[in-house]
Amino acid sequence: MATMLTHPQVWAAVDRLAARYGYSPSGLAKKSGLDPTSFNRSKRITPEGRPRWPSTESIAKILAATDASIDEFISLLTKKERRSRRLIPLIGFAEAGGDSYFDERGFPVGSDWDKISFPNVDDKHAYALKVSDNSMKPLFRKRDIIIVSPAAPIRKGNRVVVKTKHGKLFANELMRKNAKIVTLASLNAQHKARSLRVAEVLWIARIVWASQ
Repeated sequence: MATMLTHPQVWAAVDRLAARYGYSPSGLAKKSGLDPTSFNRSKRITPEGRPRWPSTESIAKILAATDASIDEFISLLTKKERRSRRLIPLIGFAEAGGDSYFDERGFPVGSDWDKISFPNVDDKHAYALKVSDNSMKPLFRKRDIIIVSPAAPIRKGNRVVVKTKHGKLFANELMRKNAKIVTLASLNAQHKARSLRVAEVLWIARIVWASQ
């Protein structure tokens, strides 16, 4: 006997897809060209108390925005939530630009990190950065926590942390990358996009979650 999808299952899959690609539900809606409030929890039930389902058009748009496949979305429909948690390294974003916190692969090293409890992620080298100021507003604000996964695949449109060979560390959105140039959009609309030679970049790692 076939099992019908439930309203909570479909919305949970939307939330999981957003988290997997480093967005809040509202951030994913905006990235997909939808009203930022489209996926708000308050809109998932009508004023009359009936469940409101995401449209097939909305799902198609979020798949296009994240470059995720329909098979990936289907897998998230039945994926069980992981309840296990583990401690991952945590440090302030401003401090993380120092030379002693990462190896050449972008993995956290050393004993000067704090620890934060976080639901288990599929990357033993994942770490957390605490935003130190408001220079990345409106996306990230002072004291927000971002989770970074060096093992996560990176696609155009992902938010990433970049470390240069000159010791600079910053968070941007990946616009494009080829064999010679990496182009990054600022998370602050007041700043222009920047381009770096690939030879200047030590590593790039994807932001997979943020406390927005």
